[in-house]
Amino acid sequence: MYWVGFPLAIAISLFLVPAGARGLRDAGLVRENYRGALLAFPLGAVLATAALVTLAPLAFLNDRADLDLLEPGLRQWLPYLLGIAFLGFLDDALGRGEAATAPRGWRGHWAALRAGSLSTGAIKAIGALALAAYVVSGRGLEDWRYVADVALLILATNLGNLLDLRPGRAEKALALLAAGLCLGAWTFQPLELLGIFAGPVLVGAWLTLGERAMLGDTGSNLIGAIAGVWLLTALGTNGRLVALAVVLALTIYGELRSISATIDSVPPLRWLDSLGRA
Repeated sequence: MYWVGFPLAIAISLFLVPAGARGLRDAGLVRENYRGALLAFPLGAVLATAALVTLAPLAFLNDRADLDLLEPGLRQWLPYLLGIAFLGFLDDALGRGEAATAPRGWRGHWAALRAGSLSTGAIKAIGALALAAYVVSGRGLEDWRYVADVALLILATNLGNLLDLRPGRAEKALALLAAGLCLGAWTFQPLELLGIFAGPVLVGAWLTLGERAMLGDTGSNLIGAIAGVWLLTALGTNGRLVALAVVLALTIYGELRSISATIDSVPPLRWLDSLGRA
């Protein structure tokens, strides 16, 4: 019954996520989006909270009623997902004051470190590396495969941030990945494993597409972390190496070129990217 978490998360999120977005706005927690509109921010904090609210009854029933409601593998990956959400929130909360001068991308953070400056983005990157090294350990991997899996998890997490330049883009990418993995292996295992997180993201997409809220780094990195865990758990050894090559290529491209400009220049991608957007 591992599938129960996904629909339960959606049901809880239908109430909690819109209410949380209103709470952010009422508290004055807003941020200007790419079109200059002030939106509730960061929605990612609400998404992570909705996942935890869903986890509570599932964990209680799983233990007290001896029901199989939580996929055992969730214990391994939960520290990474929550840790990444926290690091993203730290960047959202403390990085605002340095927004005008903050370094951007891997190259910017590395240059800042060489100059003796530690930005919130660099703190997030270092923390993500530590978390990834921890959760990937203990799987009996060879040295180079361990390093490859750590790299895949970190780069997938960062890719969520690179994609979150337009409303709903990161969520759509995650949905396409879920569909591909589930159909490719003819299984619901990805949703069974991380359904408590995927459910809030699905509901939150309704708000981001309608330009009522912004994910922030809290949400975009959480989405990237979900994608990374799915790739590590759903793909075989060779499949993970292919995924690493693809994610690395997209990361390098995103550092050097504009992903938004590329999407806008390809009609099918432009149509998919704008689908459902206000």
